[in-house]
Amino acid sequence: MRRLRETAAAALVALALLAGCTTPQAADPEITVTGEPGEAPTLTYLTPLEVTSTYREEIWPGTGAELVEGGPVLIDFWLENGSDASLVDESYSTTPTPRLLTEEDLGTDLYETLRGQKVGARLLQVSPPRGSGAVDYPTVTVLDVLPTRADGEPMPPRPDLPAVTLDASGAPSITPTGTEPPDQLVVQQVLRGAGAQVTPTDVITVQYTGFAWTTGESFDSTWTHGLPVSFGLQDVQAWAEGLVDQPVGSQVMLVVPPTYALGVTESQELAGQTVVFVVDILATGSPDGGS
Repeated sequence: MRRLRETAAAALVALALLAGCTTPQAADPEITVTGEPGEAPTLTYLTPLEVTSTYREEIWPGTGAELVEGGPVLIDFWLENGSDASLVDESYSTTPTPRLLTEEDLGTDLYETLRGQKVGARLLQVSPPRGSGAVDYPTVTVLDVLPTRADGEPMPPRPDLPAVTLDASGAPSITPTGTEPPDQLVVQQVLRGAGAQVTPTDVITVQYTGFAWTTGESFDSTWTHGLPVSFGLQDVQAWAEGLVDQPVGSQVMLVVPPTYALGVTESQELAGQTVVFVVDILATGSPDGGS
C-alpha cells in the first residue's frame, strides 16, 4: 500500500551537516538568538566565527514531554555559515524534519544536542568545520523541538462515532460502534489545538492511522515507525475537505465513505468500505515557502 509520505531530502542533507564528533569547547562563541516561538530566529554574531569544537546552548527550555531515546523527533531548524552568516538552509518556510532520537540517525553532535530535551525547547548548536570538503566552514544552527503528537484540549465525544483510545506514545486505536456507517464525510475534533489554521493549499505534517469502520482494524499508520509525514493537503480529497481550517495541535477524526478516493492503493478488503482516519495535525505551511 502506498503511504501518504513525502520526504524533504534537502532538509535531511542540511541536518547531516550537523553530524560529527564532539570535543570539549575551549571558548564559548558570542552569539545572540532572538525571535518568538514558532518563528524563524535571528542570529547576531561577529564573522568570521572561529570554532574549534562543538558548543551547545539552551535558548529556552521545553515545557512538553521529554524526548524518548529511539523515539521520534520533529524539529524546525535554521542553519547558517558561520564564516559570513549566510543562510545555508532552513525549514520554517517549508516543513519540519522528522528524525529518530538515535546517534545513528542524527549523528553524534545533533544527538547530543537533542538528548534529554523536551518538546518546546529552542536550542543553539555551533559546530566547527568538518574538514571533509563538503562543509569547510563552521555552522551555526538553531533548533526548535516540535510535538510529535496532538496536544490540544479534549472535545466531547459523539456516541454515534467510534471511541478513540491513545496509548502511551499517542498512537490511536478505535472501538467500533457496531452500527451502520454514515453515508457522508464526517469531521469530528477529538482534541482541539491552538496553532495556525490549515488552509486549502497547505502542506501539512501529521501522524495518522486509518481504520476499517466495521472492525476497527488498522490498515495504514505512521505510528508503525513513529515518524510524522508531510504532504500536500490537496493530494487526498477527504482530507482536503475535512482538515481545512483545523488548527495545528488538533487531533481530528475523519469518517470517510467509499465514494471518496483515499489517495492510497486500496486493498480488496477495503473496497467499498467506510474508513476512519485519526489525524494529529503537527504543522502546516505554504508549499511555495510563503507564510
